[in-house]
Amino acid sequence: MCSSPGSSGSGKLREIRDFSMRSGIILAGGEARRAGGKEKYFFNHCGETFISRLVSTLNEIVDEVIIVARDNDQCRRFSGFAGVRVVPDLHQGRGPVGGIHAGVCKAEGDLIFAVACDMPCVSGAVIEYLFRAAEGFDAAIPRWENGMTEPLHAVYRRQALVERFDGAEAWSMRDLMAGLAVHYVDCSLLRQYDPDLLTFTNINHADDLARLRAAFPEE
Repeated sequence: MCSSPGSSGSGKLREIRDFSMRSGIILAGGEARRAGGKEKYFFNHCGETFISRLVSTLNEIVDEVIIVARDNDQCRRFSGFAGVRVVPDLHQGRGPVGGIHAGVCKAEGDLIFAVACDMPCVSGAVIEYLFRAAEGFDAAIPRWENGMTEPLHAVYRRQALVERFDGAEAWSMRDLMAGLAVHYVDCSLLRQYDPDLLTFTNINHADDLARLRAAFPEE
């Protein structure tokens, strides 16, 4: 658990992938209200901050990493990440869709993996699977048995998002997804890469982090 979640085998997978450029967008512009006002991306797990873990994993899978921050002041907090582009939100207060919009406007990849900054255990192998699952679709989005989806742990085709944002004001994830040809990936299929599906671990509160640390103590 404390090893890099994207390190096992992902480098080899990347060597045999197609030549479409890939981007990774980390959404870090939230107000962190549910975390007691603390900046979740700087929470530590297994000796690394959440944001460091995400950047390290994505660097093994994508060609560029973009962090979308709330504003220019928040952008400066990520200045220590070499080779990572940091951009401010274009439409503050619009939630994750606003962050995706800002990232898409700067991304150069044909395919984009969008992820929330409070998911410290993302799996490189799962991300690789989602990139391949997006072939022939506008998006590849994991879906649970109860119908709930993971749109902030998903792959999107950049041109489809550009057209979606140009065509209408889609400021909710539901509205955004409604205009896309989506391949919904059964989460159970992803257990072959991540048996406990830790990749979807989401830390909304400090209590969530305490439970994560209790279940997987640092060595």
